[in-house]
Amino acid sequence: MNSPVATGPPCPSRAPHSIWSSDVAILTYIAVATIVVHLFTGERYGFHRDELATLEDARHLAWGFVAYPPITPFFGRLSLILFGTSLTGFRFFAAVVEAIAVVLTGLMARELGGKRGAQLVAAAAALPVCLGGGSLMQYVAFDYFFWVLTAYFVVRLLRTDDPRWWLAIGASIGFGMEAKYTMGFFVLAVVGALVLTSSRRYLKSKWLWYGVALSILVLLPNLLWQARHHFVSLAFLQHIHTRDVRQGHTKYFLPDQLRYTIFTVPLWLSGLYFYLISPKGARFRMLGWMYVITLALFVIAKGRGYYMLPGYPLLYAAGSVHGEQWLASMRRSTAMAIRVLAWTALSANILLVILFFMPVSRINSRLWNIENVVNGDLREELGWEELTQTTAQIRDSLTHDDRAHLGILAGNYGEAGAINLFGKRYGLPRAISGINSFWERGYGEPPPQTLIVIGFARPYLDRFFASCQLAGHTGNRFGVKNEEIEDHPDIFVCRDLLQPWPQFWKEFRYYG
Repeated sequence: MNSPVATGPPCPSRAPHSIWSSDVAILTYIAVATIVVHLFTGERYGFHRDELATLEDARHLAWGFVAYPPITPFFGRLSLILFGTSLTGFRFFAAVVEAIAVVLTGLMARELGGKRGAQLVAAAAALPVCLGGGSLMQYVAFDYFFWVLTAYFVVRLLRTDDPRWWLAIGASIGFGMEAKYTMGFFVLAVVGALVLTSSRRYLKSKWLWYGVALSILVLLPNLLWQARHHFVSLAFLQHIHTRDVRQGHTKYFLPDQLRYTIFTVPLWLSGLYFYLISPKGARFRMLGWMYVITLALFVIAKGRGYYMLPGYPLLYAAGSVHGEQWLASMRRSTAMAIRVLAWTALSANILLVILFFMPVSRINSRLWNIENVVNGDLREELGWEELTQTTAQIRDSLTHDDRAHLGILAGNYGEAGAINLFGKRYGLPRAISGINSFWERGYGEPPPQTLIVIGFARPYLDRFFASCQLAGHTGNRFGVKNEEIEDHPDIFVCRDLLQPWPQFWKEFRYYG
């Protein structure tokens, strides 16, 4: 897709003595190293509650799900086919796409005119999100990848002035929307940046409109699924957003941009300067506006701080190039001192993420206790096998008649996913739940008469059942307090549903 005539800034010489020592090769080695790190640490704790939901959805592939589009469950299904229920295997593709995003960040710097040093700085700045985001199999990793891929294609478009790159941009946007709907904010930013800069000339290009058509074509199966399901994801997203605002998760969106990027702040500010102010970045103004507009949209919409993380690689790439050019004009000793300082800051960023966002410490150690305060996700990876064992023990304590007509009702997707993952070895029935896509799978035929109920409070259950007895408690062998232990520790055995099952199930749907 390269234009025969490229009027943009020339890329640095790419004629190494060996392909194995080329710029792309060095970036690839770094990316592969992150995958190796994930492979060595991936099975240290257990499945995160969100991963358990993805794992269950991966067993019921569709063109859409209540909580997210189909890309992440698709790769979850591929993981199941290739690796079974291995936790490390399940997280493999999240680690891979994050690693590719690191390479793309370095390549963006190259396209902007950066030499190997700039490319390595850009890649190093992207490593923290790669290590943190790739440690869990969530849509966050795939969303991040498609934002970075889209930005890379825009850089290629602006450097080569070849409008055929709009096809790649359109495809990337379409698949990004199939990963996470927040890609829509980035799409609006692309449109706004296009109109606000000299890139508006592309509005007359047929290739732009071909790209638009391609993005819609890629997204179409999910749109049709949403239409058939009354656009249920809109209700889900509204519920989640209302909850986030109420609980204060969106309150510190702007400070979060500094907190999440920490020591790379000077680098991405330099990138913003390169795009929006520097004469050398004039050709790439569109990218600066893409960041600014996305940031403004999330502020207006009250997004969570981490939603903006995929917007920083395009700034890291530009910042590294601008820094390289700036250092070239300095005395050698001064430039060397700044480089040492920069690499020290980047290394500190990487180390902090490894320590606080990856499963590296021994549970209940001093470091773990600090991690547990900084990153609450780690404790949500504990206790799922114990929950299943406790449920099996409660089942074994029931009468033969109760066991013959038994169901397991779970309050959240972590509980339901855990029972469905680990329960087979204990001969447990599959869990049912009213949450998200679990509700659509129903309550089974014939309906259960006796239920082991996990994740609900006694007053709530008394509204629906004639009889409920406390039968056990949730817990984990480490004694770590997490959501299961603190928010809904009781497990009940309930009988005699007060409504017919169809009526009860119709009203039982909820989101979380």
